Amino acid sequence: MDGDTLSRDRQTPSGGPALTPGPADLLAVGRSVLPVVRELLSGVPAGCTWLLPVLDDHGAVADFEVAAVGSQSHDVAGRDGDQRLGHRIGTLYPGMVGGPLWNLYHQVYADGLPRQLPDFQYHADGDGVVATSLFDVSVHRVCGGLMVWWLRLDEQERRREQTELLGNLGWGETDLLTGKVSWSPGMYRIFERDPALGPLSYAEQTAHIVDDDQPLRETAWQMLDSGLVSDLTFRIRVGEKVKHVRLLADTARDAAGKPVKLYGVVQDVTARETSRTDVERLQEELRIRELTMVAEHRLAGQLQQIIQPLPDAPFTLADLDVWVQYLPAEDKARVGGDWYHALPLPDGRVILAIGDVVGHGLSAATAMAHLRYSLVGWTAVEAGDPGRLLSHLNQLCLRLGTTGTAAIAVYQPTDRTLRWARAGHTLPLHHHAGRTEPLTRVDGLILGALATADYPETVCRLHPGDLLLFYTDGLIERRAQDTTALLDQVARTMTEAAVHPDGRPLEHLQSLLADASPYDDTCLLAIHVHPDPSYDLVRNS
Repeated sequence: MDGDTLSRDRQTPSGGPALTPGPADLLAVGRSVLPVVRELLSGVPAGCTWLLPVLDDHGAVADFEVAAVGSQSHDVAGRDGDQRLGHRIGTLYPGMVGGPLWNLYHQVYADGLPRQLPDFQYHADGDGVVATSLFDVSVHRVCGGLMVWWLRLDEQERRREQTELLGNLGWGETDLLTGKVSWSPGMYRIFERDPALGPLSYAEQTAHIVDDDQPLRETAWQMLDSGLVSDLTFRIRVGEKVKHVRLLADTARDAAGKPVKLYGVVQDVTARETSRTDVERLQEELRIRELTMVAEHRLAGQLQQIIQPLPDAPFTLADLDVWVQYLPAEDKARVGGDWYHALPLPDGRVILAIGDVVGHGLSAATAMAHLRYSLVGWTAVEAGDPGRLLSHLNQLCLRLGTTGTAAIAVYQPTDRTLRWARAGHTLPLHHHAGRTEPLTRVDGLILGALATADYPETVCRLHPGDLLLFYTDGLIERRAQDTTALLDQVARTMTEAAVHPDGRPLEHLQSLLADASPYDDTCLLAIHVHPDPSYDLVRNS
């Protein structure tokens, strides 16, 4: 006796009325073929389960027991077949009891008629289990039991929806013979269309493309005719907005090679294209700004050379040999406001000055020009008192809205005295009698900080053979290096230059620039008091 026989009404030996097998008869058949069914289902790679009835004391079906499962059959809780075999449906899935699928099992088992339950929603309340799952279920009475086949819909639907949402995607299909169009939910979102209205026709979709991008349609068809997948980005108008969409399209063809269906995946790439446009605009602005900065800093460098041209070699002022060096920063955009001044005064004295205007570029170079030219003018019409000159520079910086540092010294050849003052600048280094040390400290506020700032003066005496070095901070300031150690190295270099046997100490000070900061300008103003006694004869004659 096979399952088909038992699934139909049986004839009596005399040809009498049909007999309907009862649950006990069916259960007996099922148990007899259980090993065979299990062997068969173990090779079926699908979601299927074979159930046998569980009878109550009156012989009626009270529940169903999982008797065999397919090889790839996992339930909503992730349990495989071995974890479910021998367990009752009511125990495994208590939410099903009394529900539509539970009733369907009983109906099919009772009358043998196969049935389907499309879009069946199973509601679970256990931890770690998706609350609602969607299935298409098919139930047949086979071999004394129920063969249940199911196709889970919600996982596929959920994956597709999440993919479309996360990727701003939609897919569409157009039957080129009938004109019928099918859309996924993502397409309705991209076109901001009510799904109840159905998809746009091919002609309506085409009408959404902005006029300037209409030629891309022909490009797309040429690619498809060549057997290629079309991958183009164009703009569509949706209401008052313009969106950028990327369309990947391909065709399905009949035996003659004629396209019969058009498949397309559409992605809304408006955010990407807008960002790209913003980046391109920013890049253009940066390019223009860079060109402007290059021109500005080239002008600043030229202005520096015009305002304070560097002498080719040491020059003489009274009994002083003077040497000036200027090393610009490696980054041309960081042309600074470093400046120097070394000229004789009308009364025979010599003025020596060095300074550094805050900032870089054309503004710093312009401010430097104001300070240096003003200093030249003041020393031409009034006595060269360092403190008074710094007060003038301070007032000028306040009017210019800038700040800076400076040191000004006035040398008197008749007695070799040096009267000097400073405005926040580094202390000059003085070499005398084999030792190199900073000049005696004198305080003074930076230029442009306070209108009532005072700049006291101090006096030191120089001697034949002495070296004096004024410098800007680029000489002794480095990233992640100790300033004190760098200053000690400069002092050692000065000492070595002063005692060098060739008697040309200024030339040997050039090595200082080799270690100057590459990130800032460096200006050096070095003075060597001539050791030749003939200078005294000339001075006293």
